[in-house]
Amino acid sequence: MSGSGARHWEQNKEATCYVGNLDERITVPLVTELMIQFGRVQGVHLPIDRVNGSHQGYGFVEFKTEEDAEYAAKIANGIRLYGKAIRVNKASADKQKTVEIGAELFIGNLDAMVDEKSLYDTFSRFGPLLSPPKIARDDVGISKGYGFISFGDFESADTAIANMHGQYMINKEIVVQYAYKKDGKGERHGDEAERMLAKQAKAHGITPVTQPLPAHLFQAPTVAQIATPNGPQAMMNGDGRGIPGAPHGSSSGYGGPPGGRPSAPGSLPPPPSGLPARPPSGAMYQPPGFNSGPPGFGPPGAGPPGFPRR
Repeated sequence: MSGSGARHWEQNKEATCYVGNLDERITVPLVTELMIQFGRVQGVHLPIDRVNGSHQGYGFVEFKTEEDAEYAAKIANGIRLYGKAIRVNKASADKQKTVEIGAELFIGNLDAMVDEKSLYDTFSRFGPLLSPPKIARDDVGISKGYGFISFGDFESADTAIANMHGQYMINKEIVVQYAYKKDGKGERHGDEAERMLAKQAKAHGITPVTQPLPAHLFQAPTVAQIATPNGPQAMMNGDGRGIPGAPHGSSSGYGGPPGGRPSAPGSLPPPPSGLPARPPSGAMYQPPGFNSGPPGFGPPGAGPPGFPRR
C-alpha cells in the first residue's frame, strides 16, 4: 500500500481491528462514529478502488490499546449497517487476518439438472472456494439457469475461465466470466485495482474470508459431468443424447431399432445330421417335390376358392 495505506500498516497491529462486509454507503466518519462507542479510535482506513472511487467493502480501525480492539471485536461483530451484518475481528500479526477477494465468477446457461454439488465438483479442482457454489432459484426451487463461484485468488478464477468457458455441462454450453460487482455500476470483478489489493493483502499475510462448506458437497459426484474440449459429443453417454446411463446404440429405445420394434433374430444353429436344411428365417417350409398343387388350389393351409382360410 502507499500513502495512508502504508502508514496504516506501520501502526500498532495489535490494537487494530479488521471490519468487513461493509455496505458501499458506509463512510469513514460512520465507521469512526460506531467504533468510538467501544474504545479510543486512533484512525480508520477503508481501501479505495482506484477505478470507481468506492471502498472495497472492508477496512481497518486502529484503537489506542489492544484491550480496546479486543472489546470492539467482541461487541461490534455482527452489528447491522444498512441491512448487512458487519464482521469485526482482531487483525493482529500473530493471528489470522482476513480480507474479501473479488475473484467471483458468473456461471451462465446452466442446464436445469446442474446443482450446487455439480458446480463444486467441476470448479473446485481449479482452486480453493471461499463459499459454497450458489445457483439462482425461483420460489419453488427451480434453477434460473445461472450461478456464482467465489475463489480465494484470481489465479484460480482465471484458470477456471480459461478451461471452462464454452464447455458443456449435461447438454448445455456454459458461460464462465467474472461476475458484475454489486455496486450496480456495470463493472465486473477481476479488474486491475482488485488484483492489486489482493496482491498487497497477500504480501501482508491477510487471508480471504472463508465460509464453511456443507458436508454434502464432498459426497460422490452427481450426474452432471463436464465435457472434454472436443465439444458436446465428447460428453454424451452412449446414444449421443446426453442421457446418463443410456446403453450405446441408436437413439430410440436405448439401443433398439427406430420405433422400438424388436430387431431380427440372429441366425439359427445348423440342423442335426441327416435332416434337410432349415428354411430362411420367416420363410414357409415346403417338403422337396411339393410345389403349388393342382390349378385352383392355394398354398397349404388355404381352403378352396370362396372359403375362408383355416
